[in-house]
Amino acid sequence: MKDNHTLRAAQLLSCGCESRLCHHRIAGGGAVAPLDGVEPDAIGRIADARGTALPRSRRSVLGAALGAIGAGSLVPLAGCAGGPAAGAPMAGPREGRTHVLPSTKETVRVGAMDPAARPGVTVDSGDVVHYPDTWVNWADEAKYGMAFDEREPIRKRYPAGPYSLVGPVEVRGAQPGDWIECRMVRLRPIEWGWNSAPLGVGALPSEFRKPYLQYFRFDAARTTAAFKEGVSYPLAPTQGVIATMPAGDKPVSGILSGPHGGNLVLRELTEGASIFLPVLRAGGMVWTGDSHAAQGDGVVNQTAIESAMEDMRIQFILHKRSPLRTLLAETPTQWISIGHGETLERALAASLVNSMDWLSAASGLGRDDVYSLISVAGSVRITQYSHQTNTVYTNVPAKGVHTVIPKSIFTATKIDQIAKATRTGA
Repeated sequence: MKDNHTLRAAQLLSCGCESRLCHHRIAGGGAVAPLDGVEPDAIGRIADARGTALPRSRRSVLGAALGAIGAGSLVPLAGCAGGPAAGAPMAGPREGRTHVLPSTKETVRVGAMDPAARPGVTVDSGDVVHYPDTWVNWADEAKYGMAFDEREPIRKRYPAGPYSLVGPVEVRGAQPGDWIECRMVRLRPIEWGWNSAPLGVGALPSEFRKPYLQYFRFDAARTTAAFKEGVSYPLAPTQGVIATMPAGDKPVSGILSGPHGGNLVLRELTEGASIFLPVLRAGGMVWTGDSHAAQGDGVVNQTAIESAMEDMRIQFILHKRSPLRTLLAETPTQWISIGHGETLERALAASLVNSMDWLSAASGLGRDDVYSLISVAGSVRITQYSHQTNTVYTNVPAKGVHTVIPKSIFTATKIDQIAKATRTGA
């Protein structure tokens, strides 16, 4: 067997991950998997076909690695297009059945989640839901190139909120007290989107005297959006809203965020990431909407690149007897605790307390140790900041702050301990 550096280079190709923090392991035993006939120069062609921009140095290293490996069995990182990492920080059941949930008048509610809605699909833990055609805001009525004034009558027809929420997904066996992990398997947006700022919204509601509206066309690979001359944005699709249905018999606006999830607009919730949501009624009843092609932390003018998904796949994993008490997100390289509040100070405090409560219980570290850990190695970021003075909707979004804890500071053994404490399974 070749040296670990060579094997690791091949593993990085297998997962497609650009991060130096991506952890991988060599699977013990298993069938021999010869890689004869792979040319080093093929790396560049493979990367180009994937739409991946590999530096020349990385292409050469990976090419040499594949050319050198004679045999081996590699297990790539879950969420980075593959399976478990060292210590299995994102381990979970293999994908089960795939269910299709199209967007129709029966499966979509605009503005608010409906507690009386029948399940769009019912799944078992580990199953994947394929959403082939989610809608843009306002029941898919927004069209590319519409002037701002043309959109205003549409916007005002939906006072509960703009989001076209599709669902709900019922998870069989889910009961209050359980948690549902929603893993983003595939997020491919449609070919266009927009960013807009009506008057009186966003972080600076009095700064501008006319509304803003910018449309974008995406490239065929859905990797880039051209903005102005000399400026383009890389696409990193996310779902802005994902939530379980709260208890009660009243609709809940998708603008709101809280213990149920909701309007999270978490930039890190891209392909390969997971969000853990609490079950607040039988089946969980998960709704999602507000597709973003790209967004910044804070979404300060009130919107991201608003879009829809032409191919979205989410895996639903049920966790019973979980020690989780608050929202948690996970990527291949990070854990993320989320806090909301009427002010940034309250949202920040909630995010820190949530981080300390969860990580202390999962890792065995003291709460004061976790507080120190965040101060030394973590990152506290504004998720969403709005200071609306004018809105056509009946609700305004809360302030959001998220605390990011890198996995790279932990040993594989500690990562495994945290993973097992968090992922209890069904």
